[in-house]
Amino acid sequence: MKELLDLIKTEGLSPALRDAVVRSYRDRGRTALAAVDAGQVRRYLDFFVVTGRTDEYVVEDDFCTCKDFTYRGRCCWHILAVRIAVAAERYERREEWYIDRLKGAENTINNIMNHSA
Repeated sequence: MKELLDLIKTEGLSPALRDAVVRSYRDRGRTALAAVDAGQVRRYLDFFVVTGRTDEYVVEDDFCTCKDFTYRGRCCWHILAVRIAVAAERYERREEWYIDRLKGAENTINNIMNHSA
C-alpha cells in the first residue's frame, strides 16, 4: 500500500492509480475512492472523519469507529479513504475540534430527553 500511496502523492489520482486501488482493495477501494471524490473525508484538529452511508466515522492512524473495523480488526474503507485523501491532498480541513461537535450533540440529546419527560 505504501508504494501505491507514494505514487498517488507524486502523480495524483490518475485513472491507472485508481484502477490499482480497486485491483488491490476491490469494493473497499471503490468505496474509498468514491468517498474521496465526494468530499466525504474531513480533517478536524483532533481526528479525520469520514461520512459513511449511515453515520460519521472517526479515523485515527490505523483505527476506525465503524463496525467493520471493530469486528474484523483490519483496514476498512474509511481508513483507506483517509490514506488516499491524505496522499492526494483531497480532504476538507476543519479548524475545529471534532470532540466539541460530539459534546454539542450529546447536550442536544440530553435536552431533548429532559424535555420529553
